[in-house]
Amino acid sequence: MKNLKNTLGTLLMTALVLASCTKNDGIDVPVRPSAQEFALIKQLTLDGKKQEFQFNAEDGVTTLTSENGVTIIIDGSCLTLNGSAVTGTVDLDYVELFGKGDMLTTNKPTMGVLPSGDKALLVSGGEFLLEVTQNGVELETNCNFQLIIPANLTGGEDNDMILWEGNIVGEDNLEWNEVEDQGGPNGGRVFAEGGQYYVFGGNFGWTNVDRFYNDPRPKTTILVDVPEGYDNTNSAVYLSYDGEAPALANLDTYDAGNELFSEHYGQIPIGLECHVIFATEENGNWRYAVKAVTIVENGIITIAYDDTAVVTEAQLNQIISNLP
Repeated sequence: MKNLKNTLGTLLMTALVLASCTKNDGIDVPVRPSAQEFALIKQLTLDGKKQEFQFNAEDGVTTLTSENGVTIIIDGSCLTLNGSAVTGTVDLDYVELFGKGDMLTTNKPTMGVLPSGDKALLVSGGEFLLEVTQNGVELETNCNFQLIIPANLTGGEDNDMILWEGNIVGEDNLEWNEVEDQGGPNGGRVFAEGGQYYVFGGNFGWTNVDRFYNDPRPKTTILVDVPEGYDNTNSAVYLSYDGEAPALANLDTYDAGNELFSEHYGQIPIGLECHVIFATEENGNWRYAVKAVTIVENGIITIAYDDTAVVTEAQLNQIISNLP
């Protein structure tokens, strides 16, 4: 009997310990996503936006049209594999991002690298991924590919736009670097004419038509405090500047000691009206919060768990796209 009581006592203690992992004074304690789960939802979102094309390299110049009306021109005779000309059928995986909702859910914000190495917001005329492969092996090109992009997809022509190439840094972060040679013919360039952006890109991968956001006001850094249990491995924080639709900044630095996301470059205009966006994963959907703020010097913005809600990818995309 004594052994039975000891066994029952042990089971009861185990049950209480397990219960404490999911309950707190009768309130459900939410389970935080892992870094892998957060990375997966972003990758699945990006995969869902890929458009697939096939063409024969030996046909020479091939012209394709995307879902949003972008013209893609690739000269198959310029394609190479390890320096040798390619023949036969090749595959093109193509992604186009025009809205900040798509940029957020794929984690492809518009942050350009300054000459100092700091990062600042870019206003975008569209982000594009081109991956050309044969039998799963990536190909290169020894001449320009071309994109003809309707400028009305991002608010109309902007003659200050230049060409940028994207590089993945860290686990999943995309940063944009200005293409050094904007004069072509093979260095890469962009110009606006007749309601279109004409892009001549030198390398496959991520390409962006952008300019730096320009605001003469004094600048500052900011900090964002997110709900307990979230950090830069399982969540992200973005900034949507009011009045700049095709642009999305992100806070790419996390202070683990103080548990704060940071814009530490000092590039945020004081007095700027914007929306701070917190995003994470939950059971295959998105948990998010949006908070309207006016930037103050060295401000700390707090997002509480009660500020968040769970939505689908389509719902979050629409919510972010509807921001001013």
